[in-house]
Amino acid sequence: MSAQLVGQYDPAMTAYMTETMGLYRDVFKTQNEQTLLIDGTSRAGIEAALVSMIEPGDRVLVAVFGRFGHLLREIAERCGAEVHVREVEWGTVFTPEQIEQAIIETKPKLLAIVHGDTSTTVAQPLDELGAICREHGVLFYTDVTASLAGNTFQTDAWGLDAVTAGLQKCLGGPSGSAPATFSAKAVELINSRKSIEAGIRSEGDPVLSPFGSATPIRSNYFDLSMIFDYWGAKRLNHHTEATSMLYGARECARLLVDEGIDAAVERHRMHGGAMREGLRGLGLRIFGDERYLMNNVTAVYIPEGVAGDAVRGELLDDFGIEIGTSFGPLHGKVWRIGTMGYNARKDTVLTTLSALEQVLRRAGAPVAAGGGVGAAYDFYTDAHADSAATAPEFTEAEAV
Repeated sequence: MSAQLVGQYDPAMTAYMTETMGLYRDVFKTQNEQTLLIDGTSRAGIEAALVSMIEPGDRVLVAVFGRFGHLLREIAERCGAEVHVREVEWGTVFTPEQIEQAIIETKPKLLAIVHGDTSTTVAQPLDELGAICREHGVLFYTDVTASLAGNTFQTDAWGLDAVTAGLQKCLGGPSGSAPATFSAKAVELINSRKSIEAGIRSEGDPVLSPFGSATPIRSNYFDLSMIFDYWGAKRLNHHTEATSMLYGARECARLLVDEGIDAAVERHRMHGGAMREGLRGLGLRIFGDERYLMNNVTAVYIPEGVAGDAVRGELLDDFGIEIGTSFGPLHGKVWRIGTMGYNARKDTVLTTLSALEQVLRRAGAPVAAGGGVGAAYDFYTDAHADSAATAPEFTEAEAV
């Protein structure tokens, strides 16, 4: 990101933009032409997707199982949607039957749901929802900021129409750029609302009236119909690309594709699993339905009598390790510990568990000496044994 800046229409920069689109098609596992970056944090991606697809009065179904489902609801309401909400208890997820029943009842234009919600550390299964949405003629949107690259995700195979993300979790980059991808169906809808702004408009470009059959997208900055043209062959002069952020987003994707998307997911599964077993080894209780826990973040109940914020402060001050609290009904009740991106490594898992043990002892919590690190070591040993047992065998001739 400290590389020399070049102009946004320099041939090198437009080549970087095109290359970045291709890299993120691999990351999202999609063939979507409109796969690009929204300039802004992950919330900018969410807002761009929703404001560009939702017209005032549209029915939108939002499935909420944590804090960020509530965010989708609020943004949809600000877009003027008639929002219908379904909620389940934090720490649990929806069944496909629950989602389909809600679609039948509300008849929405769009289903909006988070994939992995870091506030609860569980991931909503999406693999059956795309077919349900197609059957009922519903657009399917998800936010994968917290889950992409650390958990299995397949845009095309799962039937997603719009997906947005951020760099700061498993992609291992700084916040400030929001990768996104849109299906042909979503692009058709968005382009039906295209209205090119005065000053860059050419003869024949569409200009919509706020009172017409299709209303113009209510944000200029997040108007995806113009952003598509900015990233496309037309190179519409919509805004000035955040070039340093593009360098960072491009490198995040390049490193990930070089590692292999499936290999990165497996790395997060391995080290997230070791962290989880280590926390159990310290005597801590895991929060959430364990069938649906994310690979890259684990929530544990704060032991009774222990000041949660004091432990977090001591870990940060004395060891340089930051762990999180949560939000809403979980605030002050759980800690959230991430193993994501560059930190999804064996040394960071073992160091964090060792430091947490010492701070918990000082806080008066009953912990077994070496219990966390020992349990993590056992997990790694078992995982390596399983891997060796399932590795393909080669004959001497094949090896040669």
